[in-house]
Amino acid sequence: MNPALAVAASSRLDEGILDHLPIPNLHLGTSSWSSEDWVGVFYPPGTLPADFLAAYAKHFDTVEVDSTFYRSPSAAMVKNWHARTPPGFKLAAKFPQSITHEKVLANCAAEVKQFLGAMELLGDKLGPLLLQFPYFNKQAFASVDDFRVLLEPFLDQLPRSFSYAVEIRNKYWITPRFLEVLRKYKVALALIDHPWMPPINQLAGKQDVVTADYTYIRWLGDRKGIEEKTKHWDRLIVDRRQEMRTWIPAIRQLLKRGLRVFGFFNNHYAGFAPGSIRLFYETWEEMQSKIES
Repeated sequence: MNPALAVAASSRLDEGILDHLPIPNLHLGTSSWSSEDWVGVFYPPGTLPADFLAAYAKHFDTVEVDSTFYRSPSAAMVKNWHARTPPGFKLAAKFPQSITHEKVLANCAAEVKQFLGAMELLGDKLGPLLLQFPYFNKQAFASVDDFRVLLEPFLDQLPRSFSYAVEIRNKYWITPRFLEVLRKYKVALALIDHPWMPPINQLAGKQDVVTADYTYIRWLGDRKGIEEKTKHWDRLIVDRRQEMRTWIPAIRQLLKRGLRVFGFFNNHYAGFAPGSIRLFYETWEEMQSKIES
């Protein structure tokens, strides 16, 4: 581990260390706020789980809600999220797996209505809603066109008052025709850093991956690989600086196009999601200094 990474891995992040100059239209956060491993290294010592979100919102202006993947939230839960976050904060959230994994978009109108009905209680704090799909092999769908036959009518029925993103984990499915479907409904293609997917410079070098007036990025990493090294998410154990140097020019180009960029780091990306965000900003500033020098 290089010295800069070691500092990011070991330093307390709850003492203003995450303060940085804001980058217009760039909103970075983590995937969930509920890790008890963050107490003492990101959350102040003794912080109770009920106070995690309020403590989190002192540092970041957005978060991706992971719990909605497992079940649709209650109205009381959503209202609590709203009450514990400041004005301008945005909560992105995953569609329930009953929609994306179990029913795979078929016969799920009731589930969609329940989920959107709860999430709209966030009002202006609601960010994009993510349709995260698993890797589909040829036994599930012979081709992306077979999946598109389900996806397009589903997107057509979604209320236009929400913002959406779609994540697929098959690099061969990101075709011009598939992107045009997302573009038609102004749904963002979720750009992911994942072992199964090509680096962002390769992907964006082949075609325009912008399909909405915002972009949704997820830094996921190798879940299986990192869990073989650790089960505690309180420090960086994978050096992702080189990946940051690949992502940052791509993100700069997105911002130059006037897009809002929402990006979320998972603990599994490098071991400690808040530390990954700090490393991102450090790398951004280093690269900016080189440009200006």
